[in-house]
Amino acid sequence: MIDLYGMGSPNVVKIYLALEEMGLPYKAIPIDVFGGAQFKAEFTKLNPSAKVPVIVDHEGPGGRPYTVFESGAILIYLADKTGQFLPRDGVARYDALQWMMVQMTGVGPMFGQFVHFTRFAPKGNDYAVDRYRTQVRRVLDVLEQRLAAAPWLGGQEYSIADMATFPWARGVGLFLGKAAEQDYPKLMSWVAAIASRPAVVRALAAVDDVRSRTTAFDKAAPDMLDKIFGRGAHAAA
Repeated sequence: MIDLYGMGSPNVVKIYLALEEMGLPYKAIPIDVFGGAQFKAEFTKLNPSAKVPVIVDHEGPGGRPYTVFESGAILIYLADKTGQFLPRDGVARYDALQWMMVQMTGVGPMFGQFVHFTRFAPKGNDYAVDRYRTQVRRVLDVLEQRLAAAPWLGGQEYSIADMATFPWARGVGLFLGKAAEQDYPKLMSWVAAIASRPAVVRALAAVDDVRSRTTAFDKAAPDMLDKIFGRGAHAAA
């Protein structure tokens, strides 16, 4: 059994996808991030960075419980544990890993900053919004080009690279406007193909359930948002 600590953010959605696709039994443990639960001592013992997702695999290496944090590390751990969705060696393994890293270092951070400055920053941050919108468009162009050359991000097989990227890419219309989807036909076809997978349908239903049990971002207390984002009284001197 695997305990999954998380909420409904894209980085957590990746792990729901992997657990469902790999057929691993798991228990979802909601962490109310916008309520500040990630700062509690019992959670920071699992991840000192106070971030979700985290898993505890009760049948880890050597048969002992093992804790893994950081979504990319969790995906690799689960793929290696099950022998699924990541080749064990050779070029195919590194193709999948490097495209997963495009998500980890490009897609996720650029989308994350764009959403932050459009959703949480005071008005007037035109430079920040324009910068990160441009960077989001740039990484989407890269994904579009890749999917014009291969059916999946890692190559010929669906892999953890796709699981990592799907939760962000499915939000193109939400974050950039519905018309933006027309600029990325290969990417949107890929999103639709993943969304129709039975395991993904189950995973997204589980995500909706955990969202219903945690505080929505627009219901968070102002001081808690300041603490989460390191601003106001919580900004470094």
